[in-house]
Amino acid sequence: MDKFSLALITFCILGAMLPVQAFTVTSLTITLAPDGDAEVDMQYDLSFIEQSAVFFKIADPAAELKNAFDSYSPEPVTVPEATSVSALVLIPAFADVRSATGKVTMVTPGLSFAKAQLAMDEYWFAPLISPDFSPGITSVIFPDGHKAMYYNTLSLPSVSHTLQS
Repeated sequence: MDKFSLALITFCILGAMLPVQAFTVTSLTITLAPDGDAEVDMQYDLSFIEQSAVFFKIADPAAELKNAFDSYSPEPVTVPEATSVSALVLIPAFADVRSATGKVTMVTPGLSFAKAQLAMDEYWFAPLISPDFSPGITSVIFPDGHKAMYYNTLSLPSVSHTLQS
């Protein structure tokens, strides 16, 4: 028996013996720059099976996050850092910045994490897990320090805020 088959069988047996736990987004922080660019910090937990998939390069969280956020920017999204517990995503032109009568208003797009479930379903280990893509805490932080907070929600509404000078 080759090493890959042995490893696969071992992971399946261990996976069956472990309690079912899965990818869980614990927090998502979107920090906006004055020009509308966003820095997204996502904290998450991975199950043993998912950690193994990342280790053996079967799944790539950084690529999945990049794909998920690419549709929110006219420019390429970058993932400068992704670990087994967090990822940092940079999204150019994420928020729309409008200026009128001396006031600057920023508007973020609505976000849905439902597509993330579809991406997860493509992996061989999908039947073994039950992921939770709704962040425990989501913070949208504007350049003037204003915060919009959401708890355990799969979809975020568009957020509009007029910056205080």
